[in-house]
Amino acid sequence: MSDFLDANAVLVQATFIGLVLALSVQVPLRMGVFSFAGAGSYGIGAYLAGIVTLRYETPGLLSVLIAAAVAAVVGLLLGLVIARLAGLYLAMATVAFDLIISVIAINGGDLTGGPTGLYGVITDFGTLQLIGVSIAVLVLVALSEVGRTRRRVDAVRDDPELAASVGISVRRYRLVAFAASGALGGAAGAMNILIRSTVTPMDIGFGLIVLALTMIIVGGARSWKGAVLGALIFTWLPEVLNAVGEWQPLIYGLIVALAAIFLPRGIHGLFVDAQRALQRRRRRAATSEVASVGDDDAPDTDSEVIETLKESSEVEATK
Repeated sequence: MSDFLDANAVLVQATFIGLVLALSVQVPLRMGVFSFAGAGSYGIGAYLAGIVTLRYETPGLLSVLIAAAVAAVVGLLLGLVIARLAGLYLAMATVAFDLIISVIAINGGDLTGGPTGLYGVITDFGTLQLIGVSIAVLVLVALSEVGRTRRRVDAVRDDPELAASVGISVRRYRLVAFAASGALGGAAGAMNILIRSTVTPMDIGFGLIVLALTMIIVGGARSWKGAVLGALIFTWLPEVLNAVGEWQPLIYGLIVALAAIFLPRGIHGLFVDAQRALQRRRRRAATSEVASVGDDDAPDTDSEVIETLKESSEVEATK
């Protein structure tokens, strides 16, 4: 295992960072909030972790926690400002937020390093800490997809009016979605700079939105499992496609397009549909078996029914 990590350290690190970034978009989408603010929070987390590390020599794990907390607060404030928006208007507002973060990073002077970004962010935060934080985040997200919380989230997403009528605060859940998205994006950005030791405005641009959304579309937006699948595929796929050289962008785009057309619910959605179809088949088989057992206890033919009636008549006559 250690040999594998050593040989593929960069890809392993990128997989877990991409997973947390994808979750920053998947969590609000699962609550019916069409938001890409996680990409902007990624930039906040990256620069904030770099600043506190360079200026105050903060330990790596503490830097991640600080970045996640501040990004969560910013995400909550953003949610309060644009809470009345929905659909495409909400998505465009969050894209504008992401672009504003990029502009601030470029014009931040010595604080952000300007167009050249921050360099030399050396900490004690390594691959094992990265994996540990990512798994902890994944467990928390997975817990939100079971039991009562899952049912409430599904209601808020699928029928907000019905959810409100049974006492569920739709507004509160949507604000939680913004805060969670901010925390996840901030943690991903912080871990990235602590592992890579550098961040530039080019690293937090529109490409992050495309990457996160691509992972969610292909993997599946309704579960953390889809985010895991998307992160694995689109972190390791470019490495596999190196063999095709200049055709790599074309094949990459073709895979995304085909997945969007033929797998509208993502790869995870395909597994869920297959599992449900198998369960339905088993229920039908069980129902048929019960029906056949019941039929065995009853007369099989009309002649058997007639014989039964004759025997009853003879008994009555004897009496």
